[in-house]
Amino acid sequence: MGIPDEGGRAAAERLAQLNPAQRAAVGFGVGARDGGELRHPPLLVIAGAGSGKTSTLAHRVAQLIDCGAEPSRLLLLTFSRRAAGEMSRRVGQLISRRATGSPPLPWAGTFHGIGARLLREYAARIGIDPAFSIHDRQDSADLLNLARHGLGFSAREKRFPLKGTCLAIYSAVLNTQATLGEVLQTSFPWCAEWQAELKCLFREYVRSKQAQQVLDYDDLLLYWAQMVGEDELGREIGDRFSHVLVDEYQDTNRLQAAILLSMKPDGNGLTVVGDDAQSIYAFRGATVRNILDFPQHFAPPAQVLTLDRNYRSTQPILDAANRVIALASERFTKELWSERTSGEKPRLVAVRDEAGQATYVVEQVLARREAGVRLRSQAVLFRTAQHSVRVELELRRRNIPFVKFGGLKFLEAAHVKDVLAILRWGQNRRDRLAGFRAMQLVAGIGPKSAGRVLDHIAATAPGCMLLEEQPVAESARPAWREFAALIASCSPGGATWPAGCEQVCRWYLEQVERLHDDPLARQTDIEQLALIAASYPNAERFLTELALDPPAASSDAAGPPLLDEDYLILSTIHSAKGQEWTAVFVLNAVDGCIPSDLATGSTAAIEEERRLLYVAMTRARAYLELIVPQSFHVTQQPALGDRHVHAARTRFIPHALLPDYEQLSWPPPAAIAAPASPQARQQMFDLTARMRAIWE
Repeated sequence: MGIPDEGGRAAAERLAQLNPAQRAAVGFGVGARDGGELRHPPLLVIAGAGSGKTSTLAHRVAQLIDCGAEPSRLLLLTFSRRAAGEMSRRVGQLISRRATGSPPLPWAGTFHGIGARLLREYAARIGIDPAFSIHDRQDSADLLNLARHGLGFSAREKRFPLKGTCLAIYSAVLNTQATLGEVLQTSFPWCAEWQAELKCLFREYVRSKQAQQVLDYDDLLLYWAQMVGEDELGREIGDRFSHVLVDEYQDTNRLQAAILLSMKPDGNGLTVVGDDAQSIYAFRGATVRNILDFPQHFAPPAQVLTLDRNYRSTQPILDAANRVIALASERFTKELWSERTSGEKPRLVAVRDEAGQATYVVEQVLARREAGVRLRSQAVLFRTAQHSVRVELELRRRNIPFVKFGGLKFLEAAHVKDVLAILRWGQNRRDRLAGFRAMQLVAGIGPKSAGRVLDHIAATAPGCMLLEEQPVAESARPAWREFAALIASCSPGGATWPAGCEQVCRWYLEQVERLHDDPLARQTDIEQLALIAASYPNAERFLTELALDPPAASSDAAGPPLLDEDYLILSTIHSAKGQEWTAVFVLNAVDGCIPSDLATGSTAAIEEERRLLYVAMTRARAYLELIVPQSFHVTQQPALGDRHVHAARTRFIPHALLPDYEQLSWPPPAAIAAPASPQARQQMFDLTARMRAIWE
């Protein structure tokens, strides 16, 4: 593999820890030459669930560095900052065995984060301001709503789509590279009558963003794709990186795939890792076609290597999961296997209804806990958030602590967005949305005053904006002067970072009682935000990365929540991807839930639902239970009223696959036997009374 003498022994020791398939992936093409030119052909690694994907990718990066690759010329793309950080940490540990210290990986990050860096660097050459602001999804929806109101669409007799729907349509068009008409027909048919108005709205939205030097989440990919789509720039940026390595390639959309192919059209130095069987994010624009079609983009086709040894689950769990995904209409063939044997098959549990499901799951969770499986090592998974409501009620009734992945995100809280608006406006005074929100935090400043100041700023030359002198009412002047000084402190050239952010947080905490009815509940989040800010080198990095990869809650930065000695995990299957637990319970394994009755309109949608069940099953290490309610109580049916409807086992486990499971019904027949005789009941009463007397 061309390992140099220096560090060769350490590299050999590292490789010895890998299995043969992992070693093949790590060493593929490393040191290969085409004539006199060093060449690394394109590689697709199909990494099955629990197969050591992260370790394999980290070892490949370390191997490339061992063989002379410059860390600064390695581009590593992931889907979260946490994943990029973990990859960098692992590579550092591997390389530090060879040399003192570990080489940095300065170009490890998310697609959107790397896109933002490149756009700032090349801004002058592509006609944008390098000081652009980045809007998160909620900010983007608000700006789109301003355009919606400005065009008069919100005043229509027939209801025009709301801002969230409009943004979803806009985002789908960009990320899928489909036409507006195609997106409306396939995903938003109820909005099809508004196609002309939506096109007009999106033009106005783009104009507003450009006027305010603002990019949204989708722009970071769109601008990057347009930039590398130019032959000269595409070659220049592609040549900056000797290797481009992509994690979770099955989660990419068409725009992301286009970026990679523009940067590395011949595939030289391109490695992508993923699993087509875990492609479950079509609602975000991801397409399984990217990974299925990847090899054929190159001539000769890219090499495909498969990691099929599973280090997570027992073989009976893998047997059941393998047979579920084997029925997929199109896939890369693999059979996951494990050295972890077990006599316990996954369970397929029939219960009477959702109430029975909740009772059964909670009792089994407690039984597992008594058997030594901590609550945090158990997870209850479900297709959509509302499926867990009955389980949550039962957990609360029994005072069992739990964490549910979902709900209001940290950055969606009003008080957190207030502080970020101040910081964003300090960095970019042309950001009208941030300024409009920030100014109204000042006592005596309302929407009209804020709009007047923004209009005045927009009409003023950039170097002549004295905020203190802006037209506000005299009664608000003292508070305005204090606010103007605050904005100056968090502007470029103001207080050093993070002192500027700390000043903003202190100012906001002084206003919080005036602004909110529950100030104490919000104080902790503001203090936590200041701590998060202190971990970044400057305001630009802080605002950029928080917008691109926000924490789900303030606890994401401070560690897990301290709820009790232990707590159960509740999660949607989508949120559970990449996680694992000793015991997993999958709720509502019935048609209408898995697959969702909203996702059966096409073969592609049904196939994604099959992959969703596969992902849920492969989260389990030792115990897997799929719960099958026999009926559901349906309410608020105008024609039929409240009623019970029969449910059928999910189509993804047909009769032929039933031998893979231990099948049981709950409650068992003995538990629903005839009532006890009067004499037996009296004996039971006497016994319980006697037990109570012990404590009296």
